[in-house]
Amino acid sequence: MSKPLANRIALVTGASRGIGRAAALAFAQAGAHVVAVARTQGALEELDDEIRALGATATLVPVDIKDFDALDRLGGALHERWGRLDVFLGNAGVLGPLTPLGHVAPKDWDNVMAVNVTANWRLLRSLDPLLRASDAGRAMLISSGASWKRTAYWGPYSVSKAAVDALGCTYAAETATTPIKVMLVNPGPLRTRMRETAMPGEDPMSLRTPDDLAPHLVAIASPSWTETGKLFDFPTESVKEFQFPA
Repeated sequence: MSKPLANRIALVTGASRGIGRAAALAFAQAGAHVVAVARTQGALEELDDEIRALGATATLVPVDIKDFDALDRLGGALHERWGRLDVFLGNAGVLGPLTPLGHVAPKDWDNVMAVNVTANWRLLRSLDPLLRASDAGRAMLISSGASWKRTAYWGPYSVSKAAVDALGCTYAAETATTPIKVMLVNPGPLRTRMRETAMPGEDPMSLRTPDDLAPHLVAIASPSWTETGKLFDFPTESVKEFQFPA
């Protein structure tokens, strides 16, 4: 079996379930050593068992993604152990309240921004030297159609994902002359716990799964990937330019 990520180091946030878990397993099967970041120790240990069953290895990092000091320390720990990072998948996210903007509690707004936006920025800040030390650093951030659809009552989530898109595009511009490639990924409707919360009347069996998306994430994480500063749109399985007003 081909191992496109052989000897690569891949960090995945939100690795204990959903897209993050599927990506971690796919990266491991593709040959990577996975640095799995999530809050729940037990779920990480279950993931580790599955990765070992594939004949691969993982480093477990049980941490709250809002512990920004811990994210800073993580970069230092990776530097001491490997001196580089080849793949970063910023997947951890929260939906937040679906309610009119005037009804959003400040603590809920702050939580969505901290998890979806600030944590990804803090990770990029911490991991940037490590990605630059790789011969083919790859960074992926999870986008959403909510970023550009801007549907009523989805304010905190939509705003946070628009900020993630801007974050990814900015980092892509800043690394354009380096081997780093940066992609936003729109998963579209997938059979996840977040989707079930957002769309409780939807038949989950009508949706594709995170396992269906995972091979595309492996492709983007691979040294052979050439696109940067663009959106991989899983519903159409295509790479798209961001079309912003002039």
